[in-house]
Amino acid sequence: MTCPPRILVLPPRLTASARTLRATALRRGLRIVEATASAVPEGLGSPGWAGWPEGAGQAGSPGDARGTWDTRGAGSAESTGCTGSDGHAVHLHAGPSFADVVAPALGIALLEAPADWLARLPRALTQRDIRAMTIGEAYRLRRPAFVKSPNDKSIPALVYADGSRLPGPDAVDPATVVLVSDVMTFAVEYRLHLLDGAVHAAGQYAEAGRLRLGPPDGDALAFGRDVLAAAGKTLPSAIVVDVGRDDEGRWAVIEANAAWASGCYSADPDRALETVLRAAGPATALSPHDRAFVR
Repeated sequence: MTCPPRILVLPPRLTASARTLRATALRRGLRIVEATASAVPEGLGSPGWAGWPEGAGQAGSPGDARGTWDTRGAGSAESTGCTGSDGHAVHLHAGPSFADVVAPALGIALLEAPADWLARLPRALTQRDIRAMTIGEAYRLRRPAFVKSPNDKSIPALVYADGSRLPGPDAVDPATVVLVSDVMTFAVEYRLHLLDGAVHAAGQYAEAGRLRLGPPDGDALAFGRDVLAAAGKTLPSAIVVDVGRDDEGRWAVIEANAAWASGCYSADPDRALETVLRAAGPATALSPHDRAFVR
Protein backbone atom coordinates (compact mmCIF):
# COMPACT_ATOMS: atom_id res chain seq x y z
CA MET A 1 0.00 0.00 0.00
CA THR A 2 1.29 3.46 -0.94
CA CYS A 3 0.59 6.12 1.69
CA PRO A 4 0.18 9.85 1.00
CA PRO A 5 3.05 12.04 2.18
CA ARG A 6 3.04 13.14 5.76
CA ILE A 7 2.16 16.80 6.27
CA LEU A 8 4.14 19.28 8.36
CA VAL A 9 2.19 22.39 9.34
CA LEU A 10 4.19 25.58 9.93
CA PRO A 11 3.21 29.07 11.15
CA PRO A 12 3.28 32.23 9.03
CA ARG A 13 6.62 33.54 10.30
CA LEU A 14 9.53 31.10 10.35
CA THR A 15 12.65 31.24 12.47
CA ALA A 16 15.99 30.20 11.01
CA SER A 17 15.60 26.85 12.76
CA ALA A 18 12.11 26.36 11.33
CA ARG A 19 13.43 27.08 7.85
CA THR A 20 16.09 24.41 8.38
CA LEU A 21 13.47 21.88 9.45
CA ARG A 22 11.24 22.86 6.52
CA ALA A 23 14.08 22.21 4.06
CA THR A 24 14.83 18.90 5.77
CA ALA A 25 11.18 17.84 5.66
CA LEU A 26 10.91 18.69 1.96
CA ARG A 27 14.05 16.71 1.19
CA ARG A 28 12.54 13.73 2.99
CA GLY A 29 9.32 13.93 1.00
CA LEU A 30 6.94 15.54 3.47
CA ARG A 31 4.36 18.03 2.25
CA ILE A 32 4.75 21.47 3.84
CA VAL A 33 1.68 23.55 4.66
CA GLU A 34 2.28 27.13 5.83
CA ALA A 35 -0.48 29.37 7.14
CA THR A 36 -0.78 32.87 5.74
CA ALA A 37 -0.34 35.78 8.14
CA SER A 38 -4.11 36.19 8.54
CA ALA A 39 -4.81 32.57 9.42
CA VAL A 40 -4.15 32.56 13.16
CA PRO A 41 -5.75 35.88 14.17
CA GLU A 42 -8.94 35.10 12.26
CA GLY A 43 -9.13 31.46 13.31
CA LEU A 44 -9.91 28.22 11.54
CA GLY A 45 -12.41 28.54 8.73
CA SER A 46 -11.22 32.05 7.85
CA PRO A 47 -9.72 33.01 4.47
CA GLY A 48 -6.29 32.09 5.82
CA TRP A 49 -7.00 28.38 6.02
CA ALA A 50 -7.78 26.88 2.61
CA GLY A 51 -5.70 25.13 0.01
CA TRP A 52 -5.34 22.18 2.36
CA PRO A 53 -4.48 18.95 0.47
CA GLU A 54 -7.70 17.37 -0.76
CA GLY A 55 -8.92 14.68 1.60
CA ALA A 56 -6.68 15.68 4.48
CA GLY A 57 -7.83 16.89 7.84
CA GLN A 58 -10.97 16.37 9.87
CA ALA A 59 -14.42 17.94 9.87
CA GLY A 60 -14.20 21.56 10.91
CA SER A 61 -10.46 21.67 10.11
CA PRO A 62 -8.59 23.42 7.30
CA GLY A 63 -9.68 20.54 5.06
CA ASP A 64 -13.12 22.19 5.02
CA ALA A 65 -12.00 25.81 5.12
CA ARG A 66 -11.81 28.51 2.47
CA GLY A 67 -8.73 30.69 2.01
CA THR A 68 -5.03 30.63 1.22
CA TRP A 69 -2.28 28.23 2.30
CA ASP A 70 1.19 27.93 0.90
CA THR A 71 1.59 24.22 0.16
CA ARG A 72 4.81 22.64 -0.97
CA GLY A 73 5.70 19.02 -1.42
CA ALA A 74 8.06 16.54 -2.99
CA GLY A 75 7.38 13.68 -5.33
CA SER A 76 8.28 10.83 -3.01
CA ALA A 77 6.60 10.42 0.36
CA GLU A 78 8.27 9.45 3.60
CA SER A 79 5.83 7.51 5.73
CA THR A 80 5.80 5.27 8.76
CA GLY A 81 2.31 4.02 7.99
CA CYS A 82 -0.97 5.65 6.99
CA THR A 83 -3.06 7.29 9.68
CA GLY A 84 -6.77 7.95 9.66
CA SER A 85 -9.41 7.27 7.03
CA ASP A 86 -7.82 9.69 4.57
CA GLY A 87 -4.31 8.28 5.10
CA HIS A 88 -2.63 11.60 5.89
CA ALA A 89 -0.49 11.89 9.03
CA VAL A 90 -0.39 15.56 10.06
CA HIS A 91 2.40 17.02 12.21
CA LEU A 92 3.26 20.49 13.45
CA HIS A 93 6.26 22.67 14.30
CA ALA A 94 5.32 26.03 15.82
CA GLY A 95 5.11 28.12 18.96
CA PRO A 96 2.45 27.45 21.60
CA SER A 97 0.04 30.22 20.53
CA PHE A 98 -0.22 28.87 16.98
CA ALA A 99 -0.16 25.23 18.09
CA ASP A 100 -2.97 25.66 20.62
CA VAL A 101 -5.26 26.96 17.86
CA VAL A 102 -4.31 24.54 15.11
CA ALA A 103 -3.48 21.20 16.75
CA PRO A 104 -6.94 20.33 18.18
CA ALA A 105 -8.66 20.96 14.84
CA LEU A 106 -6.18 18.73 13.00
CA GLY A 107 -6.20 15.90 15.51
CA ILE A 108 -2.58 16.56 16.52
CA ALA A 109 -1.46 15.56 20.01
CA LEU A 110 1.17 17.94 21.43
CA LEU A 111 3.56 16.25 23.84
CA GLU A 112 5.21 18.17 26.67
CA ALA A 113 6.77 17.55 30.06
CA PRO A 114 4.62 17.90 33.19
CA ALA A 115 4.58 21.46 34.52
CA ASP A 116 6.42 20.43 37.69
CA TRP A 117 8.88 18.04 36.03
CA LEU A 118 11.94 20.21 36.64
CA ALA A 119 10.95 20.83 40.25
CA ARG A 120 10.63 17.09 40.91
CA LEU A 121 14.10 16.20 39.68
CA PRO A 122 16.66 15.22 42.32
CA ARG A 123 19.01 18.03 43.27
CA ALA A 124 21.91 15.98 41.88
CA LEU A 125 20.48 16.69 38.41
CA THR A 126 19.61 20.37 38.93
CA GLN A 127 22.30 21.63 41.35
CA ARG A 128 19.80 24.21 42.66
CA ASP A 129 16.50 24.52 44.49
CA ILE A 130 13.53 24.60 42.07
CA ARG A 131 9.91 24.87 43.08
CA ALA A 132 6.64 24.88 41.16
CA MET A 133 4.10 27.34 42.56
CA THR A 134 1.42 29.74 41.45
CA ILE A 135 2.55 33.20 40.47
CA GLY A 136 0.28 34.44 43.27
CA GLU A 137 2.54 32.62 45.73
CA ALA A 138 5.66 33.86 43.92
CA TYR A 139 4.58 37.47 44.55
CA ARG A 140 5.65 36.88 48.16
CA LEU A 141 9.28 36.21 47.21
CA ARG A 142 11.69 38.56 49.01
CA ARG A 143 14.89 37.44 47.31
CA PRO A 144 16.30 37.26 43.78
CA ALA A 145 15.05 34.21 41.88
CA PHE A 146 14.91 32.91 38.34
CA VAL A 147 11.24 32.59 37.35
CA LYS A 148 9.76 31.13 34.17
CA SER A 149 6.69 29.45 32.75
CA PRO A 150 7.00 25.65 32.72
CA ASN A 151 6.04 25.03 29.08
CA ASP A 152 5.71 28.32 27.22
CA LYS A 153 6.93 31.92 27.27
CA SER A 154 3.91 33.59 28.89
CA ILE A 155 6.04 34.64 31.86
CA PRO A 156 9.39 36.06 30.69
CA ALA A 157 12.23 33.78 31.87
CA LEU A 158 14.31 36.22 33.91
CA VAL A 159 16.06 36.77 37.22
CA TYR A 160 13.62 38.89 39.24
CA ALA A 161 14.92 40.94 42.20
CA ASP A 162 11.87 39.82 44.19
CA GLY A 163 8.24 38.84 43.70
CA SER A 164 7.09 42.42 43.30
CA ARG A 165 8.89 42.59 39.94
CA LEU A 166 6.81 39.79 38.40
CA PRO A 167 3.94 40.55 35.98
CA GLY A 168 1.01 41.65 38.14
CA PRO A 169 -2.47 40.15 38.58
CA ASP A 170 -3.81 42.64 36.05
CA ALA A 171 -1.69 40.86 33.39
CA VAL A 172 -1.52 37.26 34.64
CA ASP A 173 -4.02 34.98 36.38
CA PRO A 174 -2.66 34.55 39.95
CA ALA A 175 -3.31 30.79 39.62
CA THR A 176 -0.78 30.51 36.76
CA VAL A 177 1.93 27.98 37.61
CA VAL A 178 5.55 29.14 37.43
CA LEU A 179 8.91 27.57 38.18
CA VAL A 180 10.98 29.43 40.76
CA SER A 181 14.64 28.50 41.11
CA ASP A 182 17.91 29.64 42.63
CA VAL A 183 20.00 31.70 40.25
CA MET A 184 22.61 29.56 38.46
CA THR A 185 24.99 30.75 35.76
CA PHE A 186 26.07 28.34 33.04
CA ALA A 187 29.38 28.48 31.22
CA VAL A 188 28.09 26.39 28.31
CA GLU A 189 24.64 25.09 27.34
CA TYR A 190 23.49 22.22 25.13
CA ARG A 191 20.16 21.17 23.65
CA LEU A 192 19.36 17.45 23.70
CA HIS A 193 16.61 16.05 21.48
CA LEU A 194 15.38 12.94 23.27
CA LEU A 195 13.51 10.19 21.45
CA ASP A 196 12.46 6.80 22.79
CA GLY A 197 14.65 7.01 25.86
CA ALA A 198 17.85 8.02 24.07
CA VAL A 199 19.70 11.20 23.13
CA HIS A 200 18.71 11.30 19.46
CA ALA A 201 20.34 14.61 18.49
CA ALA A 202 22.28 17.30 20.30
CA GLY A 203 24.28 20.49 19.89
CA GLN A 204 25.68 23.45 21.77
CA TYR A 205 23.62 26.64 21.64
CA ALA A 206 25.19 29.02 24.18
CA GLU A 207 28.43 29.94 25.91
CA ALA A 208 28.67 32.41 28.78
CA GLY A 209 25.04 33.36 28.21
CA ARG A 210 25.49 34.25 24.54
CA LEU A 211 24.39 32.36 21.45
CA ARG A 212 27.25 30.15 20.29
CA LEU A 213 26.53 27.11 18.16
CA GLY A 214 28.72 24.05 18.16
CA PRO A 215 28.85 20.26 18.21
CA PRO A 216 27.67 18.23 21.19
CA ASP A 217 30.12 17.65 24.02
CA GLY A 218 30.80 14.09 25.14
CA ASP A 219 30.19 15.03 28.77
CA ALA A 220 26.89 16.68 27.84
CA LEU A 221 25.77 13.50 26.08
CA ALA A 222 26.83 11.39 29.08
CA PHE A 223 24.90 13.67 31.43
CA GLY A 224 21.87 13.41 29.16
CA ARG A 225 22.01 9.64 29.48
CA ASP A 226 22.18 10.04 33.27
CA VAL A 227 19.06 12.21 33.19
CA LEU A 228 17.23 9.61 31.11
CA ALA A 229 18.30 6.82 33.44
CA ALA A 230 17.00 8.72 36.45
CA ALA A 231 13.92 10.42 35.04
CA GLY A 232 13.28 9.18 31.51
CA LYS A 233 10.01 7.48 32.48
CA THR A 234 8.65 10.84 33.65
CA LEU A 235 9.00 12.32 30.15
CA PRO A 236 7.13 11.74 26.88
CA SER A 237 8.83 9.69 24.18
CA ALA A 238 9.86 12.86 22.33
CA ILE A 239 11.05 15.97 24.16
CA VAL A 240 13.87 18.50 24.27
CA VAL A 241 15.96 18.91 27.41
CA ASP A 242 18.54 21.68 27.81
CA VAL A 243 21.55 20.98 30.01
CA GLY A 244 24.54 23.04 31.03
CA ARG A 245 27.85 23.14 32.89
CA ASP A 246 28.76 25.89 35.31
CA ASP A 247 32.21 27.37 35.94
CA GLU A 248 32.82 24.80 38.67
CA GLY A 249 32.29 21.92 36.25
CA ARG A 250 28.89 20.90 37.64
CA TRP A 251 26.34 19.58 35.13
CA ALA A 252 22.68 20.45 35.57
CA VAL A 253 19.35 20.26 33.77
CA ILE A 254 18.33 23.76 32.68
CA GLU A 255 14.80 23.02 31.48
CA ALA A 256 12.59 20.77 29.38
CA ASN A 257 10.92 22.12 26.24
CA ALA A 258 8.34 20.75 23.85
CA ALA A 259 10.20 19.48 20.79
CA TRP A 260 7.48 20.81 18.47
CA ALA A 261 8.20 24.36 19.66
CA SER A 262 12.00 24.14 19.98
CA GLY A 263 14.76 25.24 17.65
CA CYS A 264 17.26 22.67 16.46
CA TYR A 265 20.25 25.03 16.59
CA SER A 266 23.33 23.01 15.55
CA ALA A 267 21.81 19.54 16.00
CA ASP A 268 21.49 17.14 13.07
CA PRO A 269 18.30 18.47 11.42
CA ASP A 270 17.17 15.03 10.23
CA ARG A 271 17.29 13.63 13.73
CA ALA A 272 15.80 16.79 15.24
CA LEU A 273 12.93 16.56 12.75
CA GLU A 274 12.26 12.97 13.77
CA THR A 275 11.84 14.17 17.36
CA VAL A 276 9.47 16.94 16.25
CA LEU A 277 7.32 14.56 14.21
CA ARG A 278 6.83 12.28 17.20
CA ALA A 279 6.21 15.19 19.58
CA ALA A 280 3.38 16.62 17.46
CA GLY A 281 1.63 13.95 15.42
CA PRO A 282 -1.73 12.21 15.05
CA ALA A 283 -3.52 11.68 18.34
CA THR A 284 -4.70 8.33 16.97
CA ALA A 285 -1.08 7.13 16.87
CA LEU A 286 -0.27 7.93 20.52
CA SER A 287 1.33 5.21 22.59
CA PRO A 288 -0.22 4.40 25.99
CA HIS A 289 2.83 6.01 27.65
CA ASP A 290 2.50 9.28 25.75
CA ARG A 291 -1.18 9.79 26.48
CA ALA A 292 -0.26 11.15 29.92
CA PHE A 293 1.88 13.93 28.37
CA VAL A 294 -0.56 15.57 25.93
CA ARG A 295 -0.77 19.34 26.35
